[in-house]
Amino acid sequence: MLEVQGLCKTWGDPGSESSTQALRDFEVSVGEGEFVTVIGPSGCGKSTFLEIVAGLEPATSGTVTLNGVAVNGPHPDIGVVFQQDATFPWLTAQQNVEFGLEFSGVPKRERPARARAVLEMVGLADFAGHRPAELSGGMRQRVNIARVLASVPKVVLMDEPFGALDEQTRLLLSDEVLRLWRESGATFVLITHSLNEAALLSDRIVVMSSRPGCVKEIVQNPLPRPRSVNQFATEEFTAVTHHLWELLQDEAVEKSHVVA
Repeated sequence: MLEVQGLCKTWGDPGSESSTQALRDFEVSVGEGEFVTVIGPSGCGKSTFLEIVAGLEPATSGTVTLNGVAVNGPHPDIGVVFQQDATFPWLTAQQNVEFGLEFSGVPKRERPARARAVLEMVGLADFAGHRPAELSGGMRQRVNIARVLASVPKVVLMDEPFGALDEQTRLLLSDEVLRLWRESGATFVLITHSLNEAALLSDRIVVMSSRPGCVKEIVQNPLPRPRSVNQFATEEFTAVTHHLWELLQDEAVEKSHVVA
């Protein structure tokens, strides 16, 4: 469904001393309804990859296609949830979601019902009339997720969506995202630093090399579904996170040798 081939990104003029290559020959294919997570060392180009797939940043070379059609800019079938709080403080939760629907071109008469339905889906039906200042950080991120899901995208891109939240809230929202993924039927691509989140949520985990980022290994997650945070202490879960850590540790060691 989503094909990324030969993706390269260089910041600055390619070939100049001041240029920085963020991505090099990055390739991955994501199937319809799949949940894929991308992890890697800090600065390896994870967010750059996501911005290119979202059509928010042009690639230096390579292609991104959705169902065979090139993605060269923001796409109506691709929704993005960022780490930063993107709610509008002067709008209620309901109005924030409706704004996303307006931006997507949904007729005005349809917006209230669709916004209410998706707020109920993320557990915020009772807070539809509250403004962001009256909501917790986790609840505001649910509003952001609701705004994306309301447009019924085929692909949901999530860039460290829980990064600014406390650990307890992250765990609760991870379980919530699993439920939303199952119910929506959308394809999810998640960027995270959390090995627990990667093991809990993913069908496959793309491990990136240090900069310039490319695919080091794609790990097929052996953990059976359904999953929940209650599995964190099991031997099977620990084996997956340990393997991911070994891959990342190798990259960290190689990077430190280059720096030295």
